[in-house]
Amino acid sequence: MFDLINPSKIFYLIEKIINFINSIFFIILIIALTFALILSPPDYLQGDSVRIMYVHVPSAWIGLASFTSIALLSILNFIFKIKNLHLISKSIAPLGLMFTCLAIITGSLWGQPTWGTWWAWDARITSMVVLAIFYILFILANKLIEQKDKANKISNIIAIVGLANIPIIKFSVDWWNTLHQPSSIKLDGTSSIHSSMLLPLMLMFLVLLLYCALILLMKYKTEIIRIKKKNIKRI
Repeated sequence: MFDLINPSKIFYLIEKIINFINSIFFIILIIALTFALILSPPDYLQGDSVRIMYVHVPSAWIGLASFTSIALLSILNFIFKIKNLHLISKSIAPLGLMFTCLAIITGSLWGQPTWGTWWAWDARITSMVVLAIFYILFILANKLIEQKDKANKISNIIAIVGLANIPIIKFSVDWWNTLHQPSSIKLDGTSSIHSSMLLPLMLMFLVLLLYCALILLMKYKTEIIRIKKKNIKRI
């Protein structure tokens, strides 16, 4: 069932996927930046500061999706005891933390001209900070605890507990009165964002996803090599 995530089975595919992403990444990046910085119109109220959205929103999506993936992998690891799932989680965590912090920073930069302040203990912002803390705890548990089984167990518990924060982030703008605007993009087709801004937003999201995939595969490959070297030394 989980044969495809076995390092010995997937290792030979990683290099091909990395090469493919490298071959298309910069082309898509140039197209996305052209739409985001040149072709996309300024907002009638926010002006050109609205362009921060093209980094802020995809970064927040990736931060949330990454932690959700880590938590789900942790649950599967508890059930099926597959150590490679934790290896994948460890590879995702630094990326998720980076994009969560990027979402917080760009949100602050966007908030100053929009709200007139760099920071507010808004429900959405505060819950994103909590998400960053869970990422840090997960990474530190794997770094500082020397016993690997214990480190895996504690970090898995951190991820599963932190999963409760994801719906809080998602629905905070609906549950409480906040400065943060409600979601403009909805899966039911009632999105309020114009297509002239939606297209560059989706293109930037694609670029960041490709970047994540590239770094994740490279890190996962490094982890596989490190484990193989350890096994060779033991022999």
